[in-house]
Amino acid sequence: MRKRLLATLVPYALLAALVIAPAALATNDGRGFYGATNDKVVTNFGFALIIFFPLFIFLMSMLQRHLEKRKEARKAAHHSQLGDAHWRGGW
Repeated sequence: MRKRLLATLVPYALLAALVIAPAALATNDGRGFYGATNDKVVTNFGFALIIFFPLFIFLMSMLQRHLEKRKEARKAAHHSQLGDAHWRGGW
């Protein structure tokens, strides 16, 4: 199943790349979508990256912390409903 899907998608991806490539290379006299890039543009983009990655890591860490707290609370609630197996008796 997976091999058949892969065998179907790879030729279509290659065909799409071949069809799109001439248009990508011919945009705006080779300057790309943004236009002419100079040192200021590259520097500002670098600063944006410096700000983006630590912010992204911080936000994803906070999200993971929140989800872990929810998971632990759910596990604690489940265990409190069951009670302590040591005191219930039985085998």
